[in-house]
Amino acid sequence: MVRLLLAGLLLAVILDRVFPPETNVPYSTLITAHDGTILHAFLARDDRWRMPATLEEITPALQKTILFKEDKYFYYHPGVNPVALLRAFARNLLAGRRTSGASTITMQVVRLLEPRERTYGSKLVELLRAVQLELHYSKAEILQLYLNLIPYGSNIEGLKSASLLYFNKPPKLLSLAEITTLTIIPNRPSSLRLGRNNTYILQERNRWLTRLEKAGLFDADVVADAVGEPLTVRRREAPQQVPHLSLRLRSEQPATPIIRTTIRPAIQTAVEQLAGNYTNRVRAVGVQNAAVLVVDNQTMQVMAYVGSADFRNTLDGGQVDGVRAVRSPGSALKPFLYALAFDAGLVTPKSKLNDVPTNFGGYEPENYDRRFNGAVTVDYALANSLNIPAVKLLKDIGTPTFVRALQKAGFATIRKQARDLGLSMILGGCGVTLEEMTRLYTALANQGKIKPLVWQTGVPAGTGSDLMSPEAAFLTTNILTQITRPDLPNNFDNSYHLPRIAWKTGTSYGRRDAWSIGYNRRFTVGVWVGNFSGVGVPELSGANTATPLLFQIFNAIDYNSGKGWFKAPKGNLALRQICPESGDVPNEFCHSRAVDYYIMGVSRAQRCQHLKPVYTNLAGTISYCVHCLPEPRDSVPGYVKRFYPALSPELIAHYENRHIPYDRIPPHNPACERVFAADAAANALLISSPNDGSEYFIDSENPSDLQLACQAPNDVQAVYWYLNDKLYRKAKPTEAVFFKPRPGVWNIACADDRGRSTTIRIIVKNQ
Repeated sequence: MVRLLLAGLLLAVILDRVFPPETNVPYSTLITAHDGTILHAFLARDDRWRMPATLEEITPALQKTILFKEDKYFYYHPGVNPVALLRAFARNLLAGRRTSGASTITMQVVRLLEPRERTYGSKLVELLRAVQLELHYSKAEILQLYLNLIPYGSNIEGLKSASLLYFNKPPKLLSLAEITTLTIIPNRPSSLRLGRNNTYILQERNRWLTRLEKAGLFDADVVADAVGEPLTVRRREAPQQVPHLSLRLRSEQPATPIIRTTIRPAIQTAVEQLAGNYTNRVRAVGVQNAAVLVVDNQTMQVMAYVGSADFRNTLDGGQVDGVRAVRSPGSALKPFLYALAFDAGLVTPKSKLNDVPTNFGGYEPENYDRRFNGAVTVDYALANSLNIPAVKLLKDIGTPTFVRALQKAGFATIRKQARDLGLSMILGGCGVTLEEMTRLYTALANQGKIKPLVWQTGVPAGTGSDLMSPEAAFLTTNILTQITRPDLPNNFDNSYHLPRIAWKTGTSYGRRDAWSIGYNRRFTVGVWVGNFSGVGVPELSGANTATPLLFQIFNAIDYNSGKGWFKAPKGNLALRQICPESGDVPNEFCHSRAVDYYIMGVSRAQRCQHLKPVYTNLAGTISYCVHCLPEPRDSVPGYVKRFYPALSPELIAHYENRHIPYDRIPPHNPACERVFAADAAANALLISSPNDGSEYFIDSENPSDLQLACQAPNDVQAVYWYLNDKLYRKAKPTEAVFFKPRPGVWNIACADDRGRSTTIRIIVKNQ
């Protein structure tokens, strides 16, 4: 007998291993907000609404009601109720037909998981499977599985699906009347169809409520309130909020039934309404769409995600996810170039950069307003988003260095484009996404640390990595906080309600993309406005198109923020006196002083050289070198020492071309016989046209002229042009000279009257 029992037990174990209970049900994917609110629901793979209910959603009232109706002894039997089986067998035998069943909740779960024909053989399999299910799962899990599978007619399965689609609320918020309604329907889902047979359902509901009262499950007054509750339900649409993020997360995690996001419903709703209303206004000028991303700087959690102004608008690409779309950033990358320059010690906020026409090996950028400002400070250049100083700074830092920093920050498209990127990338000649840009700006708010964005609750922000120093982040933030700048919207209302934020705008080439990204201590908000089709709009700009929406969002979600403002990091950041003419440490001839931040041990500390001493005659019409200084006569010195500005060649060319007066060094003493050798300053002479190493194609029948142009120091009065080692012409440094080239290799040299020279090589070909 013992052996027989052991053999039976062994067989049961083997069968259990070979035929385990199948509970992998394809559920609807639910996207929830930070507070558990369902934002978006997707159909299950079999096109059914089968939304998973958690154990926390099975309230005591729901549990009592469902067990009273379906299985009073659920917690006391092993999956099969022998007493109920015997009673049902006796009744059916006496009646000669099936009049009642004895299915427990566990047996019903088996039937829902593995539908079979209603035969005695199927009933036996259900009994065995029910016991097997009880061995593998707890009572709470079996009850949860039952509530997730019970049918409600059409393609609705599970109590949670019915609760949301009929009562527009989660199960834990259902009233007793609503719980009773959903309890009685699964036995007759065809005849008790909510929205169609509400009157009949109401009668059945009240009948069962009376039975609940008689059984002592609920107080009389509670049942009376439930009986008096009207039943005016209809089938509703499933939640379809935050569609772009929901689709994204579902595609990334198709097997996860409930994806809990960090979205804050209040912030999401406010941002969606602002973006939608704003886009409706700017459609009059041809702008169709907008995208917004809101990030909490401390936790890196995404608070709001708006991929387009209207997901349902198929005409304007509403289903395109603007948060992940690759676009041109315009000038929006400039703050990080300046931050890297601060860390490299190249500049400080008051250092001077030349905003003048410059040729960078054939690349000649222009400012947004097509004007030039001469020598400007670094903070002015960044606050006013000047292009030429930024390109010059990128050239000094090196494009590969800047690209590596952006790769470290997670810019996927820039990683792919790395080999092809040049100086134009700082003006928008690269591909970025709003997600990448917003995350990049959080580094400025987090003392230079770049951290991954957090999309789901329960995920820590991580320590991140250092993208820049806290000192560089603070200096950049200080500049971006200025409000005297051209990218402030031309609108009194926006200026009047200006939030306290640091922000930067960007407008791509062809006015296809308008960016405005801002941050304070609490939030970073990225805004993109434009057309997903790529069509440019003449009125589109970061300042007047994207920034108003940025200001509205900050005023809506963080008006008068109590988080305070950024403070200077302790340690290496300090103040020092500088010469306002150059931004360098003052020299003896610097009569005025200013104050500037600098990073100790990093920022350069060279002495100011904005003036240089020159010996001239008393009238200031001739300059002398140390070898031709005149002797004094009758105790009267033959020369005086004067100071002249040490201007760069490109700045001199800018002044000359625009007839801006400046102190020019007088011509050198014509009687001097000294020949000046080319020295370390020889590099100051620069050929700006044509471009060294370039190929030029000409029409052989009617060749066009090529221009010869150079930039020379302040002390140069004349230059000499040589073509293939033959003197071509003498000219003034700022004079444009032309020649007709023939096909072939040309060696072009330029020498000044001080003996300095430079040479380039070009190739001319027929078309």
